[in-house]
Amino acid sequence: MITRTRLAAGVCALLAALTAGIAFPAGAVADETTATAPKVDLVIDVSGSMRAKDIDGQSRMAAAKQAFNEVLDATPEEVQLGIRTLGANYPGDDRKTGCKDTAQLYPVGPLDRTEAKTAVATLTPTGWTPIGPALLKAADDLDGGEGSKRIVLISDGEDTCAPLDPCEVAREIAAKGIGLTIDTLGLVPNTKLRQQLSCIAEATGGTFTSVEHTDELADKVNQLVDRAADPVVTPVATTGADQCAKAPTLKSGLYTDRAEFGQQRWYRVDVEPGQELRASVSVSADRAVNPTYGVLLRAVTERGREMVRGEAAGNGRTDVVSTGLRHPKAEADDEDTATAETVCLQVTHSFSAGSGVQTTPGLPLELTVDVVNGPSTSSDVASFGLGRGWWLLGALVLTGFLAGLVWGWVSRWRVAVWRTN
Repeated sequence: MITRTRLAAGVCALLAALTAGIAFPAGAVADETTATAPKVDLVIDVSGSMRAKDIDGQSRMAAAKQAFNEVLDATPEEVQLGIRTLGANYPGDDRKTGCKDTAQLYPVGPLDRTEAKTAVATLTPTGWTPIGPALLKAADDLDGGEGSKRIVLISDGEDTCAPLDPCEVAREIAAKGIGLTIDTLGLVPNTKLRQQLSCIAEATGGTFTSVEHTDELADKVNQLVDRAADPVVTPVATTGADQCAKAPTLKSGLYTDRAEFGQQRWYRVDVEPGQELRASVSVSADRAVNPTYGVLLRAVTERGREMVRGEAAGNGRTDVVSTGLRHPKAEADDEDTATAETVCLQVTHSFSAGSGVQTTPGLPLELTVDVVNGPSTSSDVASFGLGRGWWLLGALVLTGFLAGLVWGWVSRWRVAVWRTN
């Protein structure tokens, strides 16, 4: 016989089991979300040289603080963000002590915007420029998790703590295979600084940007933080040829290559009848280059006839130039004669190396290839690209013609009536 006590106990046990069954999966989902969250560590130079007032009439430190506040406001919720300083605490002349001066200002994790802004407001230009040690510590800040990891380094001067070469430090970080990218921003148009920061970025597949205005700094850091939140797509390394006949055949995907100065790179893509090829290319200046440059992407037949092209130009204010194109292949009337078309993609850039700059390896090239299904039938697209709009245009013309005749007849009738009266 089931007593009330036993019934109550059974109900409590059932409720406990259901609660546990609901709670544990939710916790598991939360843990999984945390494990895959993208992480960004902003590393800011707070050395004494940041006192210089040469950015929009204010000090470099004031410009960096203003940019940081804008970035903190715009940081996506899913990004775990931290801030590390270098040269912020030791004002003395002892090199050994100064080269240890790096600290975590705000830990990498869910962002409390008010707390992070308060921490940034306390920064005062102080000491040395230990870039190498700061990068090593920043890599530790980002340890753990399966999401993307990115360091954004902002500095106005070269590292002052050699022989710990920051470029070698970046190579060591890249060699660990932890998928960490370092992007660098230089606040002074200085050749040596550009070379060092470019080397750091290149070692991990990141980018270098020279920034001279506050709005540029905020825009670029925002772009890099947003990029960390994008789904991670691992590009496939490929090697283009010097002519189409020898070029590799690519499927839809993201590819990386190197393009030498004054060199053409060729790739092949097979496009079936009724499909459309969409391709884009970006070429990055990872070292000092002369201003005024461009990139050209051409879709060419195997016999050399150009079908479509995309081109873009730069003027020295950006470190990446990109362009794209689209090429649809019409459907065949007879399925028995339907064959794939080989499209040759040619990439050419007009970057030129600055004086004394190494020309090898070539500049980083990123190529996106996407082959998608086009319109289902050839009737979906009529001549001159207006499609079925021709029917509407014809109807409007006919309606206008008839309306004109009626209005003319009515006008003549009214005039005749007026004369009669």
